Amino acid sequence: MTTVLDDHPIHSWLTDMDGVLVHEDRALPGAADFIAALQQFGRPFLVLTNNSIFTPRDLRARLSRSGIDLPEASIWTSALATARFLAEQQPGAAAYVIGEAGLTSAMHEEGFILADTDVEFVVLGETRTYSFEALTRAIRLIDQGAKFIATNPDVTGPSAQGPLPATGAVAAMITAATGIQPYYVGKPNPLMMRTALNRLGAHSETSVMIGDRMDTDVKSGLEAGMRSVLVLTGSTREEDIAQYPYRPTAVLNGIADVVPLVEELMPLTSVELGED
Repeated sequence: MTTVLDDHPIHSWLTDMDGVLVHEDRALPGAADFIAALQQFGRPFLVLTNNSIFTPRDLRARLSRSGIDLPEASIWTSALATARFLAEQQPGAAAYVIGEAGLTSAMHEEGFILADTDVEFVVLGETRTYSFEALTRAIRLIDQGAKFIATNPDVTGPSAQGPLPATGAVAAMITAATGIQPYYVGKPNPLMMRTALNRLGAHSETSVMIGDRMDTDVKSGLEAGMRSVLVLTGSTREEDIAQYPYRPTAVLNGIADVVPLVEELMPLTSVELGED
């Protein structure tokens, strides 16, 4: 197990949320200290999640209840990344959106018109209330030429009772009916990492991605040109790493082991980095 990052300074930090900072509604050991250290030393950071259900305000409240204090602006979701990406592709277009407030509010804020006819995009996010009527509408719109976008490829999500079907599973059903694969914006697409780095005005060479999954967090960090830290408090066990053809830069037991690195790997001088 590689437990040491190289001594190249770290300007900015990206971290996954579930499995790294929290499990369900409980903060993992060291999570609050990690965020406090980033704030104390003035390190730019974002907390990332593929979950598109909740708004940053919702997630900030969830983290606050567990004892982790950070501003809404420090949370970057697949819903926000999807809306930002589409706004860069075709600003002000009409879209048929299947999802919760996290996605619909992000699309509204980026200036999209939400409609169910004559749309340029069908945008699929996560929801606990998928309806037959909504899925039928999505399939027909895609058949009519609408571009198929999904916030993330996760096929299941966690719950206290066990796995739940998630965006990727529902997208597969739409693909089976239309023959059209969606473009996924969230992890492991490095696009989500790039939009996060751009939001911070950061450079991949001096940024690190922390996550608990090899197939999303580590992969997307690697493909975006960042160093990566895998923590063993979530989905990936140490023995699972050998299954993958790539490796994280470092493997640590948990986020508590990252806390001292915030100060140790600070740049010697404060340098403002432009976007990649």
